[in-house]
Amino acid sequence: MAKILIPTPLRQYAGKQDSVELAGATVGDVLHSLTSQYAELRRHLYTDEGKLRSFVNVYVNDDDIRYLDKEKTALKDSDTVSIVPSIAGGSAGIAAPPVTLSKEEILRYSRHLIMPEVGMDGQLKLKSAKVALIGTGGLGAPLGMYLAAAGVGRIGLVDFDVVDFTNLQRQVIHGTKDVGRKKLDSAADTMLDINPYVEIDRHEVALSSENALQILKDYDIVVDGTDNFPTRYLVNDACVLLGKPNVYGSIFRFEGQATVFAYEGGPCYRCLYPEPPPPGLVPSCAEGGVLGILPGTIGLIQATETVKLILGIGEPLVGRLLLYDALAMRFRELKLRRNPECPVCGDHPTIRELIDYQEFCGIPNQSHEPVAVAGDIDPVEVKAKIDRGDPFVLIDVREPHEYQICRIPYAKLIPLGDLPKRVNELDSADEIVAHCKSGMRSAKAVDFLKQAGFRKVRNMKGGILAWSDKVDPSVPKY
Repeated sequence: MAKILIPTPLRQYAGKQDSVELAGATVGDVLHSLTSQYAELRRHLYTDEGKLRSFVNVYVNDDDIRYLDKEKTALKDSDTVSIVPSIAGGSAGIAAPPVTLSKEEILRYSRHLIMPEVGMDGQLKLKSAKVALIGTGGLGAPLGMYLAAAGVGRIGLVDFDVVDFTNLQRQVIHGTKDVGRKKLDSAADTMLDINPYVEIDRHEVALSSENALQILKDYDIVVDGTDNFPTRYLVNDACVLLGKPNVYGSIFRFEGQATVFAYEGGPCYRCLYPEPPPPGLVPSCAEGGVLGILPGTIGLIQATETVKLILGIGEPLVGRLLLYDALAMRFRELKLRRNPECPVCGDHPTIRELIDYQEFCGIPNQSHEPVAVAGDIDPVEVKAKIDRGDPFVLIDVREPHEYQICRIPYAKLIPLGDLPKRVNELDSADEIVAHCKSGMRSAKAVDFLKQAGFRKVRNMKGGILAWSDKVDPSVPKY
């Protein structure tokens, strides 16, 4: 029997299992058995036409089945099948121009200078290097601190967010005193405190198709610390078009990924994930959570790869995807290959300029004003219905551990992943209101119930966060 590894984002649709052993002669056989056993998993792996989704990669041991016999790839009992969904060589190095180190810098970098792999030449390369860091959040925090400490001469920070209390559990470049400040200013202050000899460029903008090439063109390496799919594809395409290495990392709950894209004949992000997942299918860290320590591990791997590329030493993560499981404390490595048919980095590219990445990822352009969605109900109206004693059912589709944090009186807990098997607990004749943390998961619950024949079902707009703002401030936010 082959062992199928289930990644964290999909475990809620697979009975919360992290692995399953199934018999089958081919990859297609075991995936069919898997999705027969866990019906909800099927729509996350296959399209309605029965085709394996392009944002889900399947590996046998460490080989991508796209470069084997695809779903017809034969399996042995000892084989491991890995499902890797989308989660938003460096021998040349960077030439060291005629810069010098001061007496104070020599003392500061002394532990580098006595290493033959770095030495004076290597430290001068670091001082001459220009690195763009996209985001100063979870991944950007350790990246900014360690790249500054290492002596990277010029670091460009791209961010337009402000520090929030919920950031402090993982974004260690910011402190409690920084809540409400621009992340750019907070991050720059910390980095300059660590090393006043580095130069910080502050780009207080959202990276977009209109400004990305102009911002990134003057840097040697781009490090991706973003948290959404449109920006990931934007960073990838910009790096390919500009010929800049893209040091990639991503995190979710207890798992992380890292590699180097768009480097000297290696693959790019689109080679791994040709298309993004549909909006809302893959939960964000805000919805699914992330272990606060995890971005430290992945960010440090990205920082290490950046320094190696600058120095031109070691074996970079090109053509290799590093997977990290914090719960098992295990690293695994999968092979990546450049796709000759990739529309950006392939032999005959069709994308020669930056596109509309919101549209590409199926996300409508966001206006500053919230848009009312048919079927939404405001928390104030829900509270009024409760106070009047109106006959309706309020269901909470969050997870049990979230329910323990805070709850709305009278709400019935039915986690979204359990809804298909517990739908019989609901009466289609009743008026039903669904809520979650922010309104995203409950919108999915409403869609599911409507498809199941429920007609009087509505989504509480803004979730329990909006309930805290508009109805009961004593309800804690998280």
